[in-house]
Amino acid sequence: MWPTILIVLFIIVVFSIKQINQYERGVKFTLGKFTSMMEPGWRLVWPVFQTYQKVDIRIKAVDVPDQNAITRDNVSVRVNAVIYYKVGEAEKAIIEVENFRYAISQYAQTTMRNIVGEVTLDELLSNRDKIADRIKEIVDKETDAWGLKVQNVELKDVSLPPDLERTIGKQAEAEREKRAVIINSEGELAASENLSKAAEMLAKTPGALHLRTLQSVNDLSSDQSNTVVVMLPVEVLRALEGYSKKEDK
Repeated sequence: MWPTILIVLFIIVVFSIKQINQYERGVKFTLGKFTSMMEPGWRLVWPVFQTYQKVDIRIKAVDVPDQNAITRDNVSVRVNAVIYYKVGEAEKAIIEVENFRYAISQYAQTTMRNIVGEVTLDELLSNRDKIADRIKEIVDKETDAWGLKVQNVELKDVSLPPDLERTIGKQAEAEREKRAVIINSEGELAASENLSKAAEMLAKTPGALHLRTLQSVNDLSSDQSNTVVVMLPVEVLRALEGYSKKEDK
């Protein structure tokens, strides 16, 4: 009889051994009441009297699907995001909420719609990081009672109505053209100022204009073309200019 009893006890012990992996924690219940946490390793869970649930404590990513929302300036947008979280207290994740994975996803969707409704379209497009941090703060605070810890929230995409996208595209193109005109005009102004200074310096320095002319001739002579350059002294041009003024009088 004793061998039979020992065999039965051995079988019970074998079936009572449960393995908890390093990335898991076990929540043990005795007669339906929470009694202890099961750390990684082999643990005993006696049949009939005890049950347990494993909880993965690794960081998880929850893809928040597209949500239709209206911004503070009454623009309809579609926003989606991803939430990274982990289980900090496994017993709360099992006892305080029925399905913490589903619960955090639903709460994130509601929070995202509410936060988008508090900002304008320009703020949503230009301050996505701040808005994501705001969503993280709210979701993390609410899910703290569930034993969850939100690590990060990222807004993946903000979709606008097609007509509004075309309007924003035209506005951006107009801004680019405006900047191009301003830059071009500033360049022309700087060039004219430099030319004016150069002309003034050449006029004040005797012989400088001759040297500049000779340099230009040298540059033209190095060009492999059939262009013929005829040089006239500057004094001849000035004499002709004086003669034309006399004729006018």
